[in-house]
Amino acid sequence: MSFRRRVPVLARAGLDVRFKRLNRDQQTVGQTSPNGSKDDLFDSRTDVSPGNSVSVDFEQTQEAYKSKDTFELLRSLLVLKLCSFDMLVDKNKEIMDISRKLLGQKAFEQLMKMTFYGQFVAGEDHESIKPLIQKNQAYGVGAVLDYSVEEDLTQEEAERKEMESCVSASEKESPGIDHRERKFTAHRKFGDRREKVTSARTYFYADEAKCDQHMETFLNCVKASGGSSEDGFSAIKMTALGRPQFLLQFSEVLVKWKRFFSFLAEKQGKGGLEVLEQKLEVEKLQECLTKLGAKGDIQSWFAGEKLGSSGTIDMLDWNSLIDDRTKVSDLLVVPNIETGQLEPLLSKFTEEEEKQMKRMLQRVDVLAKHAVENRVRLMVDAEQTYFQPAISRLTLEMQRIFNKEKPVIFNTYQCYLKEAFDNVSMDVELSKREGWFFGAKLVRGAYMHQERARAEEIGYEDPINPNYESTNQMYHKCIDYVLEEIGQNRKANVMVASHNVDTVKFTLRRMSELGLEPSDKMVYFGQLLGMCDQISFPLGQAGFPVYKYVPYGPVNEVIPYLSRRAQENRGFMKGAQMESDLLWKELIRRLNSGEVFYRPVL
Repeated sequence: MSFRRRVPVLARAGLDVRFKRLNRDQQTVGQTSPNGSKDDLFDSRTDVSPGNSVSVDFEQTQEAYKSKDTFELLRSLLVLKLCSFDMLVDKNKEIMDISRKLLGQKAFEQLMKMTFYGQFVAGEDHESIKPLIQKNQAYGVGAVLDYSVEEDLTQEEAERKEMESCVSASEKESPGIDHRERKFTAHRKFGDRREKVTSARTYFYADEAKCDQHMETFLNCVKASGGSSEDGFSAIKMTALGRPQFLLQFSEVLVKWKRFFSFLAEKQGKGGLEVLEQKLEVEKLQECLTKLGAKGDIQSWFAGEKLGSSGTIDMLDWNSLIDDRTKVSDLLVVPNIETGQLEPLLSKFTEEEEKQMKRMLQRVDVLAKHAVENRVRLMVDAEQTYFQPAISRLTLEMQRIFNKEKPVIFNTYQCYLKEAFDNVSMDVELSKREGWFFGAKLVRGAYMHQERARAEEIGYEDPINPNYESTNQMYHKCIDYVLEEIGQNRKANVMVASHNVDTVKFTLRRMSELGLEPSDKMVYFGQLLGMCDQISFPLGQAGFPVYKYVPYGPVNEVIPYLSRRAQENRGFMKGAQMESDLLWKELIRRLNSGEVFYRPVL
């Protein structure tokens, strides 16, 4: 069966071993997740054993901390303990500022490197991070490089920048003339996108030169990843690469087209079918729309290559998108049944706005090509739901181009979203039909509290699952779906980015049942540097592909990142003592066995 090459707009809307099945009735331990919700963790004492030769025991501390010297264990215990004190966490930024003034810059930096910075950040630049990356690799753990420098803006400055960069010239000149949806309109109250976010970098648009600097930084990350390993990852964020106004507007266009075709599918009696099976017939579209009062030659909307394989409008082609001869604003149109016309989302676009939209796409294209050249996989991070339809659709377009032979471009799916499974299953199905490799990173998500508050305040449906249990179910449902796809077609890769032992064990069990082996290198695991080593290193030493997200950057410029790490670890420490207990267990083991001065052997 053959399918059309283009993706419809609606598509956003090595060991022969078997694992012992996990005991499904294991004791659970309550832990608070990074987003503040209760996280159910299995007791880690149950082994996950591939055959007789490989085992994964998440309580075997000698293996878990084999890569750490005793000072590093003590540092981890100190930092995690400090993160459990509310006052220290709430006032951590002020405390660091006072410490810098009292100690002086040099002594302050040394103190940070001995504590928080040394725990969560790899180093200041590409050269200084190499020893840590090489040490982790020696123990089976790879790296996803992540340059974690952010501007240290006040809330007022962040709000001002957001409003300036998310509101178009026409909206500023004639407010209210363009009928934008609430969700996709900038609101000053939520302009500071750092609010209530603990585990994601945030970029605010300054100018095109700053976006070029971000691109150069990401290019250096890609180059460093390629130089440090044969199968590295590098993470990027689209809001760092251009004016976010385009992401807002394009997201709104995609959502409106999705609704339009769902409406037409229902009119043709196909509303109950899966989206990709709602094959609308052009002749009937004209008849249906005419009955609804539409005027003009509506059939021209769907002429030639414009009609995608599922009957939706296919406006995109990556090569034309990055071509200077193509006007991006021509894509930002929505159907108006009353006039029978495709109308622009905004009454007008300035020449500079056209250039800004084009430059964002061209920067992303440069990064993708650089990743291919350096044999590095590029992970596009997820962001807020009002940006995400555009981010996901553009990422999918890149996958069509760059994932033909192997997965190079990875999209990120936030499983706290109600639509997470629909998005994952839609994109997997498209990849199968069109013959490219699906690449995904699955996360629970970083913006839950912020998203909920915005939806309630502005007045649109809450996009977040009702509770953590439903999010957990969604996460496992998405994992299961992708694992089955890997087992059947071998043309998908997934990173399970989670600190939850339950989720890791669920994945291992399903891999066993589906006959997926660690040496296939199609299922990866990911955790943050400085956190959950008792998961990462046992997996890596057992032969599973596992990666640490490795932040780096100058001490002063990663303070915002460190501040959020402190807040995130407060949740972990308050909810469970597992990581702390394991660190103490290994420290006592070393004391009793005379290994106090243990040093990792590389």
